[in-house]
Amino acid sequence: MNKTVLVIGALTCASIASLAQAAPFEARDCWVRAMPPNLPSSGYFTVTNNSDKPATLTGVDMPAFGMSMMHKSDTKNGTASMSPVDTIDVPAHGALQFAPKGYHLMLEEPAKPLQVGSTIPLTLSFADKRTVKVDCAVKSASSTGK
Repeated sequence: MNKTVLVIGALTCASIASLAQAAPFEARDCWVRAMPPNLPSSGYFTVTNNSDKPATLTGVDMPAFGMSMMHKSDTKNGTASMSPVDTIDVPAHGALQFAPKGYHLMLEEPAKPLQVGSTIPLTLSFADKRTVKVDCAVKSASSTGK
């Protein structure tokens, strides 16, 4: 009986320890601007790479929109521009922020009008075939994300 209790205790501790380890990738603080349906919207979040190797973000999927793309805004010589990006590296034990005036999601063709205060799902895909899901808060068009 005592051996059984010890074995069960050891297995329980091992299970808890494995659950306590951080997932390789995490996404948080996701939000989307609620724009009129005829205008593109944008999405923002932070993705964290808890692993020992750099990771490559290769795609995004947000079913609430017909088109979801990763973009980057730049300003050169006083002129702002925006361009799509196919992949983005996330450093080992580091984070990458999608924020206004930087990396962001370009979201077009909403399936239905966005309701401020609701949430919509986002799936991030990585080169190693892992995915991360996060719910994104829908905020007003004038929001800065705070």
